[in-house]
Amino acid sequence: MTTPRLRVLGIDPGLTRCGVGIVDVDRSRRASLVHVGVVRSTADAPVAERLAAVAAGIRSAIETHAPNVVAVERVFAQHNTQTVMGTAQASGVALLLAAEAGLPAATHTPSEVKAAVTGYGSADKRQVQAMIARILRLDAPPTPADAADALAIALCHAWRRGSLVAAAAEALTPAQRAWAEAERVART
Repeated sequence: MTTPRLRVLGIDPGLTRCGVGIVDVDRSRRASLVHVGVVRSTADAPVAERLAAVAAGIRSAIETHAPNVVAVERVFAQHNTQTVMGTAQASGVALLLAAEAGLPAATHTPSEVKAAVTGYGSADKRQVQAMIARILRLDAPPTPADAADALAIALCHAWRRGSLVAAAAEALTPAQRAWAEAERVART
């Protein structure tokens, strides 16, 4: 019998580089890497084409890896409105695709994500990358930073949901819920 796990798709939204990371997290909060990558688009392409590229990459990750839930980094205010707009647009695409796939979705702030994986809400990119490598038992930190950030978002979501079993139950199909309930009853 397999251990119940929560599969989380984490997304670090962006138009030029959109980080996509998928982890499995079990009841003991032990995480394993499923997939990591970066969806890229060229800065000189029209915004609509760039958003289509982001959508295609996220859609592919959803179809290929069947996550239970999607977690997206929440857009935060910056002085560069062009960057904020692109990030917000990519975030909207990610949330839309989650809804279309029938997946629950959540957003997390950058400081929330950093605190979850490093213990420090103002950690720098290198610290996040190093902790992701350590948590997921990787030989080297994921690069670029967008890839590590996507994994950090996924882990943050899995760990911040309180009871991982409850979080997993929210994302289960009715058949999976029935199986989980039967397992719980069998243990009592």
